[in-house]
Amino acid sequence: MAAVTAMTMTLTAFADEPYNSYNYDSWDDAIPSQSAYRVETTITGAEMKIDRLRDPADPLYMGEDAPLTLSEARDMFCYEDDKEIWIADSKNNRLLVIDTDTYELTAVYTGVAGSSADGFNSPQGVFVTHSASLDKKVVFIADTENSRVVKATIKDNRTLECVYEYTKPTKELYTVQTFNPKKVLVDKAENVYCVVNAVNTGSVLFAVNGDFKGFYGANRVQVTAAVIAQKIWRAIASEEQLQGMKRNVPVEYANFDIDNLGFIYTVTEQNIDTDAVKKLNPAGYNIWNNVRGNNYQFGDLVGYMYDPVTNGNHSSTLTDIDISSTGFINVLDFETGKVFQYDKECNLVCLFGTKNSTSDQRGSLLNPSAVETMGNRVFVLDSAKNDITVFKETQFGKYVHSAFMLYDEGRYVEAKADWDEVIKRDGGYTYAYVGLGKAALNNEEYNKALKYFKTAYDQEDYDKAFKYAREAFLRDHFVLIIVIVVLLIALIVTKNILKKKGIKIFRKRSKPKPRRISGGEGEG
Repeated sequence: MAAVTAMTMTLTAFADEPYNSYNYDSWDDAIPSQSAYRVETTITGAEMKIDRLRDPADPLYMGEDAPLTLSEARDMFCYEDDKEIWIADSKNNRLLVIDTDTYELTAVYTGVAGSSADGFNSPQGVFVTHSASLDKKVVFIADTENSRVVKATIKDNRTLECVYEYTKPTKELYTVQTFNPKKVLVDKAENVYCVVNAVNTGSVLFAVNGDFKGFYGANRVQVTAAVIAQKIWRAIASEEQLQGMKRNVPVEYANFDIDNLGFIYTVTEQNIDTDAVKKLNPAGYNIWNNVRGNNYQFGDLVGYMYDPVTNGNHSSTLTDIDISSTGFINVLDFETGKVFQYDKECNLVCLFGTKNSTSDQRGSLLNPSAVETMGNRVFVLDSAKNDITVFKETQFGKYVHSAFMLYDEGRYVEAKADWDEVIKRDGGYTYAYVGLGKAALNNEEYNKALKYFKTAYDQEDYDKAFKYAREAFLRDHFVLIIVIVVLLIALIVTKNILKKKGIKIFRKRSKPKPRRISGGEGEG
């Protein structure tokens, strides 16, 4: 009855959401789930009060023809220190800054003073950080069509001042004819990483002084039947045939982000399985691949049954990634308009949002281009609808996030209360049973742990719990087991001694002879 009630609550909540929320069970089947995020608001040019740019009395005044909406905005960056969202308003050739409390415009920049170009030309990437060497906030802009990345300091809410320009490397190692950076990030050592159009050997890496250091974190070539066949054919082909063959090269990744520990995460937009999402160490190697190969899965697993827009199966197209300050991995799927959120161990926490080209319903996206997080909110930039959708954490999401953070730190017992709250709200949330099983295991409640792991179909942890349960049984009943064993040995020894002396403890009962029943002819 309890299970039926929990499922009914889940389905009711599922039906009330502005978009379909689901998760995966142990069989990788999509099942309805509570929403960890709900749409809080949508930020358009009107909410940002971009009309200030046309007010001659306003300090941000730009002119009577200043665009009042975003146009094909490609990137944004949440700078938590100052509670700001920086937006690369690409087609309008400007950077906009809005406050995260009011979502109103606080600054606008159309270029960088002291740089090689008067204004921006399709800026598609922005990154903001505090520079230890300059001891001030600095902004990095991937000024795509101006073929540069600009490092700038902030003079006021209208003026950026150039510190350095990173342009096309002149070394022979850089063989691409163009240099059109579309994304940029900076590590703690102030090395600059650029995702550049037509460069498939990884991100272009510059030292803080502008020296080109090479390429970082290239994707591998995805192994397919066609690739294997071509590799075999290359071994026997002539020079002329080799020249006519198509080269198998890595796919360039679409975007990246960096976490608080300095690990860089990349995401590849094309439909591939190999290196779709990576976590790179300082040497540029995917540390997830070293542990579990390609067992990590991102995006939808097998398509889903609840969204009528997709009309069946689809393939995820991952376009952006964000690592929250608490370590959750948010991956944006361009194909479905969904954000897939994972914990540090790549377990799916939740998913939310949807793509709908025929509806203006809140929470539905058209061309999602960037995802960012700040506090308990997730921001998704839409380059077609020219707005930002704000998703806010629900109470269910709060319990899920708290549970996962404790769980990932190995504090299984402390996470138990949160997992219990998760189960109350969503009885089908599989990973909650894993968490409760780990808590029971730590409390040496092995029978409970076995039940939880069985519910979650967690074979590995079930085997571990069974091993501990067996050891505990042997330990708790050790004296009794020893006594029984000793008695059995004594009985066997005694029996053998008596047998040698011709004394039988147990005598076989002789079968009674059958009685002969007399009778025959003539008797009577």
